[in-house]
Amino acid sequence: MIPQEVVHWLRENALGEVAETRPASGGCINNGVHLTTTKGERFFLKTNRGAPPDMFACEAEGLRALQVPDGPRVPKVYLVGEHFLLLEDLLPRANPPKAFWEALGRALAHLHTHTNPSFGFTHDNYIGSTPQPNPWTEDGYQFFAEHRLRYQTRLARRRGLLSVAHEQAVERLIQRLPELIPPQPASLIHGDLWRGNLLIDENGAPALIDPATHFGWAEAELGMMGLFGGFSPVCIAAYQEVRPCPPGLQERYPIYNLYHLLNHLNLFGGGYLQQVEVILKRFA
Repeated sequence: MIPQEVVHWLRENALGEVAETRPASGGCINNGVHLTTTKGERFFLKTNRGAPPDMFACEAEGLRALQVPDGPRVPKVYLVGEHFLLLEDLLPRANPPKAFWEALGRALAHLHTHTNPSFGFTHDNYIGSTPQPNPWTEDGYQFFAEHRLRYQTRLARRRGLLSVAHEQAVERLIQRLPELIPPQPASLIHGDLWRGNLLIDENGAPALIDPATHFGWAEAELGMMGLFGGFSPVCIAAYQEVRPCPPGLQERYPIYNLYHLLNHLNLFGGGYLQQVEVILKRFA
């Protein structure tokens, strides 16, 4: 069902009527459909009747923030409502061209050069369907501890997914963050960059969707990319040519990814508990 707000917006802007719809593949939170109008205009529509009323507005603001010079492409935002988001259709391709991964690495490095004096964002948003708090915080260790690890841990405790012992282990890891993680500025990051949120646009260039945008540790972005696979090593090599990371980057990935694994535990249940426990045993 196409929201009436979208139908009216198309008419008001002389873009035609909806002539064709094609469901998008993937997506475990929202429904997606490619729209083509009678005037040949193409759009991508996301809908979710059960979404929190600010979820799509938060996503729209995150997409706008990611539109930086030389950064990865993100879809333009055309219209947003409580239960829908109308975007530019990137006409994604299936197979990346030869230079794709190098281009992505360099574009991400340029994105991450956009920094802020404090960690956080202009508003809270969502990672998947989980609320993501982003209060401005001067100290990166405090931000990651309180608004990433502790937030997800408390949520999992309330849901009976973690024990007191697990929570204590998270606290021990938090105390070690300054010795485990090198100092980093607050960089503009996508925030939820797994392979499913990376597209190949109609020109063969990298494009990002479904962000959890904030100013955070850039290395945490790279860690998320390594969590579920699907990214070529060429990408990280190209990234480091533009924006080198201190030695031991891959050894730090599990610490950053504890946040995402706790979130997946909260979203999808106990199947992620073992991965959480492995990280806690290693670093706590």
